Amino acid sequence: MFGVVPKSIWQRTNPADENNMCSWSMRCLLMEDGDRLVLFDCGIGDKQDERFLRHYYLHGEDTLDKSLAAKGFHRDDITDVFLTHLHFDHCGGAIERDGNGNFRPAFKNATFWSNEEHWKWAIEPNPRERASFLNENIIPIQESGQLSFIDRGDGDFRKDALFGMDILFVDGHTDSQMVAHIPYKDKTVVFMADLLPSTSHIPLPFVMGYDTRPLLTLTEKKKFLDRAADDSLVLFLEHDANSECCTVRHGERRVELEGTFPLDAI
Repeated sequence: MFGVVPKSIWQRTNPADENNMCSWSMRCLLMEDGDRLVLFDCGIGDKQDERFLRHYYLHGEDTLDKSLAAKGFHRDDITDVFLTHLHFDHCGGAIERDGNGNFRPAFKNATFWSNEEHWKWAIEPNPRERASFLNENIIPIQESGQLSFIDRGDGDFRKDALFGMDILFVDGHTDSQMVAHIPYKDKTVVFMADLLPSTSHIPLPFVMGYDTRPLLTLTEKKKFLDRAADDSLVLFLEHDANSECCTVRHGERRVELEGTFPLDAI
């Protein structure tokens, strides 16, 4: 999770257990906008076998269905699923098994949103990412007829790309990952996905070993964090086990953490 940064440094904020593993979340976001109910990413799901799951030591009592029910919703109420990218921990919950063991969309009334560039990258995976792009998470979405693409356009930042959101496209972690900028209560909430997995990744050299182009991630992260500090953006953290949201500020030498808080504190 921290690439080339030595454990003696990163364990100060993320202490490892006896298996040399740290705790991380797969935090999704639900947006209600008029008659639309939009889910941002959908976790790892529960259809993978024990052989696959045993590597990740899943723990905790939270589930997507329980979280939806706590807000008075059911998965059939979801109208749109925004997939930041197609790594299994972000899109695995999009597909489930039916009673006969066949794969089908877990959100039967939803449109699934990706982009053409990333979709091609995922279905023709490079050797490095092949283990993160699982056919059973991806192909059934297309076969269902529920897949739609967001046009990246010519640049990396698309204004009003979908449902009034702006979308930043970044390529360091994986090709054409989408980072949604959501207007909310006179602020902008940014669903950070894997551009910034946690507050511990704010220092520029703290780049995940999963990233396909780590030097590009450094550039993309610096550019984003400078803007986040300038514009007081609220950063919604998908993988931080302890903090839902944070803000950053300009420090003496670099952009630094300003504070953490739950989303409902806004």
